[in-house]
Amino acid sequence: MNLRQLFKWLFSGALSFLIRGVAPLLHDLQRVYYHAQLSAALDTTLPISAVILGRVFVYGSRRVDFGENALLYPGVHLETQGAARIKVGDDVVMSSGVHIVAMAGVVIGPGTIIGEYTSIRDANHRRHPDITIRDAGHSSKAIYIGREVWVGRGVTILGGVTIGDRATIGANAVVTKNVPEGETFVGIPAAPIGRANFMVSRVEKSASYRY
Repeated sequence: MNLRQLFKWLFSGALSFLIRGVAPLLHDLQRVYYHAQLSAALDTTLPISAVILGRVFVYGSRRVDFGENALLYPGVHLETQGAARIKVGDDVVMSSGVHIVAMAGVVIGPGTIIGEYTSIRDANHRRHPDITIRDAGHSSKAIYIGREVWVGRGVTILGGVTIGDRATIGANAVVTKNVPEGETFVGIPAAPIGRANFMVSRVEKSASYRY
């Protein structure tokens, strides 16, 4: 071991020891910071019970309501326009990269889990022969997601859709029509394959998403 390697070994060891000692404090401070950052971005009060694990991006009119015990991973995008609101119930989990845009309104029921990079948009661009798509405006219909819904990774939920309580949406599905309570939908466009396994959903939620 040469002098440079010895210095690296000693310095790395000391720094690792220091980081391990202060890591819990830094972890708690990060959560407080991201909670305060999101709270400042909203037009309503963010409950103190919310756990925010990284930066959440808020755009537009900032009309977002959170229930108790929300858990948000880094990189969530929330956007509202005009009088539309995003309403999030108690115990909702939003994984990294979840993207929600409301021009009519989006409601997410208590206990729902939304997988990574899911897109929930209640509006579509209009088409007009004499106007560019950018300037043609939007059509929008509210989205309603029930209680204890399990939305897999990469799902797209389109405007006007209602998803019933305890339904399951498989990864990468595109939901274009209503999903009845307790049903499992998969595919593009999403179609039913049977009843959801309610017990598995309850066990995973209670075991994995409490902080």
